[in-house]
Amino acid sequence: MQRVSPVRTLRTYNLNLFRQDLPSGLSVFLVALPLCLGIALASGAPLFSGLVAGVIGGIVIGLLSGSEVSVSGPAAGLAVIVADAIAKVGAYDAFLTAVVLAGVMQFLLGLIKAGRFSSFFPDSVIKGMLVAIGIVIILKQIPHALGRDNDYEGEFEFQQLADGENTISEIYRAIETASTGAVVISLVSLIFLIGWGRIASRSTKTFFKNFPSALVVVFIGIGLNEFFRVSVPDWYMGTKAHQHMVQIPTIAPGQPIFSIFDFPDFSVLTNPKIYGIAATIALVASLETLLNLEASDRLDSAKRVSSTNQELIAQGIGNVLSGMVGGLPVTSVVVRTSANIYGGAKTRMSTVLHGLFLVTAVFLGGPILNLIPLSCLAAVLIMVGYKLASPAIFKKTYHDGWSQFLPFIITVLGIVFTDLLIGIALGTVIGILFVLYTNFQSTFSVFRDGRKVLIEFEKDLYFLSKPQLKEALGLLQPGDEVLIDGTKAPFIDHDIYNMLQDYRETARVQGIHYELRNVILSRRKRTRSRVVLDDRPV
Repeated sequence: MQRVSPVRTLRTYNLNLFRQDLPSGLSVFLVALPLCLGIALASGAPLFSGLVAGVIGGIVIGLLSGSEVSVSGPAAGLAVIVADAIAKVGAYDAFLTAVVLAGVMQFLLGLIKAGRFSSFFPDSVIKGMLVAIGIVIILKQIPHALGRDNDYEGEFEFQQLADGENTISEIYRAIETASTGAVVISLVSLIFLIGWGRIASRSTKTFFKNFPSALVVVFIGIGLNEFFRVSVPDWYMGTKAHQHMVQIPTIAPGQPIFSIFDFPDFSVLTNPKIYGIAATIALVASLETLLNLEASDRLDSAKRVSSTNQELIAQGIGNVLSGMVGGLPVTSVVVRTSANIYGGAKTRMSTVLHGLFLVTAVFLGGPILNLIPLSCLAAVLIMVGYKLASPAIFKKTYHDGWSQFLPFIITVLGIVFTDLLIGIALGTVIGILFVLYTNFQSTFSVFRDGRKVLIEFEKDLYFLSKPQLKEALGLLQPGDEVLIDGTKAPFIDHDIYNMLQDYRETARVQGIHYELRNVILSRRKRTRSRVVLDDRPV
C-alpha cells in the first residue's frame, strides 16, 4: 500500500490526472455548496461563514491533507456545538477565537502523533458508519426531492433542530405537501443519473466516465424549472411560497469585499469558557476527521494509506485560518469525500478544485447558481447515499459472522436514529465487547483421552477467564490424571494462579492426580526483560 505524500502528488501531477480530477471537483462542489449554506444556517452563524469554511477546507486543507481523496468543510456534527457555543459567549466574533484555539490544539495533536488512535476503531464500525451515512443521506434528501425544505441542508441528526420534526416524520410531512414541480425534477434527475451510470459502466468511451453527470443534472434542473416558470407557473419552485433554490448571499454593489468577513475578538481570551469550547471543538472535529480518514481509505480504489498525523496538522492550520476570517470549524466530511471518490477523483487536486469553484461561486457565480433547484441536487446526493449503503454490503457483513455483523448493524441504527458520534460510540463498545468475548473464549483447550486430561493454556490468562477455567476444573472426575500446561501463557493473572494452586487440595481429596507444568505467576514480567535493539531480539 502506498503512503500518501502531498509533495509527491504535486511533483508528479500531470494532465491525464487533471482530466479525471476536474469532473470530480465539479461534482463535489455541487454537493458541498448547499451543505455549506445549510450547516451555517443550522449553526446560527452567518451564511458566508459556511462558504468560507468550505473554501479553506478545499484549498488549504486539500493541499496539506494526509489523504488524496478526503474533502474537508463545515460539518453537520458540529452544528449543535457551534450554536450552543455562540449562545454561551454571546457573539460570533468571540466564538471565532475559540475556532482559532481549536485549530492550534489540533495542530499540536498532530505533532504528538495522536492520529494513531484512529486504528482503535473496529473495522465493522467504520463499515457501519459509511452505510449509516448513506442511509441518512437518502432519508434526509427525500423531503428536498419532494419540495419540502423546512429542514436545513446538511443536518444529519435524527431529531431536527430546524422544525422540531425527526427524520421519519419529516418524510411523512414531505409526502403530504409534495410539490409536483420538485417531484418531476428529482425523478427526471434520478432517471438520468441511473442511466448515465449504466452507460458509463458499459461504454468504452471515456466521455461518459469523465464528464460529471451531476453537472448535467444541474442544467436539467435549471432548464425544467425555468420551463415551469414560463409554461406551468404552479410547478415553478422559485416563488416566495416555494423558495426551493440554492441561495448564495450576494455582495451588494459598491460594498468592499472584506465587509463580508468576520474577524475574531481576541479580547475574550480572558474568558475561561473560550478554552472549554475550543477543546470541545478540537476533540470532536479531530474524532470526526480520523473516522472519516479511515473510511476514505476503505473507499479509495487506489488503496492508499492516509497519514492521520499529517491530516490533524492540516486540519489545525485550516481551522486557525477559518477562525481568522470568519469561517465555521472545519473537519473531514464523509458526504463530500464519498461524492469525491464516486466522482472518480484520483488526487487531492479534485478537492482543491472544488474549493476554487466555491470561491468563484461566492464572488462571481451567485446569480446563476441561485437558479439551481434543490430537488436536482437531492437526486445527486441520493445516488451517493445508495452507493454508500448498497444492499450487498449488508449481505457480505452478515456472512462474516455475528462478531462483525452486530457491531456493524448497531452502528448503522445508532447513527440513523441518533447522530454520528453516538452511533460510533455504541458500535465501538459492542465491537470491543465481542473482541473480549472471543478472546476469552479461546484462552485454553481441554483434551480428554480416557482418564488422562490435558488443560493447555493457549495465550495470556486474565481474571475474565476464571469462570470458564473453574467450570473446566469442576468437570474433572475422581481417578483422572490431569496435566495443566502453561507453557504458551507468558502472563497468568494472580487470581488464576491462586485458583490453580488452591485446587491441589481439592484434587487430593477427590483422588485426582494433578500436575502443573510451567504455571508461573506473572511470567510476563520476565519476558519483558527481552530487549529489542536495531529491530533484532537480543
